[in-house]
Amino acid sequence: MFRSGVKAEIGQSVQVVGEAPDAETAIKVVLATRPDVVLLDVHLPGGGGIEVLKKVHEQNPDQRFLALSVSDAAEDVIGVIRAGARGYVTKSISGPELIAAIKRVADGDAVFSPRLAGFVLDAFSGAIDIASVDEDLDRLSAREREVLRLIARGYAYKEVAKELFISIKTVETHVSSVLRKLQLSNRHQLTRWATDRRLV
Repeated sequence: MFRSGVKAEIGQSVQVVGEAPDAETAIKVVLATRPDVVLLDVHLPGGGGIEVLKKVHEQNPDQRFLALSVSDAAEDVIGVIRAGARGYVTKSISGPELIAAIKRVADGDAVFSPRLAGFVLDAFSGAIDIASVDEDLDRLSAREREVLRLIARGYAYKEVAKELFISIKTVETHVSSVLRKLQLSNRHQLTRWATDRRLV
């Protein structure tokens, strides 16, 4: 449904040569069609956008990617930029803005939503310790990261369960696992840990 919406928004201005529901299909489609720009979902099922970037760039290092995501978390932004994306915009972007961003990436420019550009600058200036963020987050599963982010934003367990379509007991299990892996003792510490790393 989301892909259909994006195509409806941009289809009059750019030619859509392919689409994919998961990382494996995306890699095949991108390599087969060689588009000017790949509009990439960061959390694509089956490995995520970074997997697509890595596999495509192994065979076609010049392929240009523009990340499109609901996430504005620092580790997502920095992760895909380090993997080779030329820009990162969030799904709150308007149709005309997205078309302009695609064209700018096609022309060789880098494009970021204003708030996200700050993350990238902070990463290069050393204000965010990228190595520690990556290393710690690598210990967490994708679902644990989602739970971490929502808990750190102040969601109650019940709200997290509703947001992620899982049971409250499953949320509790994930939180316990996150606390153990990050060597934290309570929710307050978890929130501070995530805030310090600009993950919320």
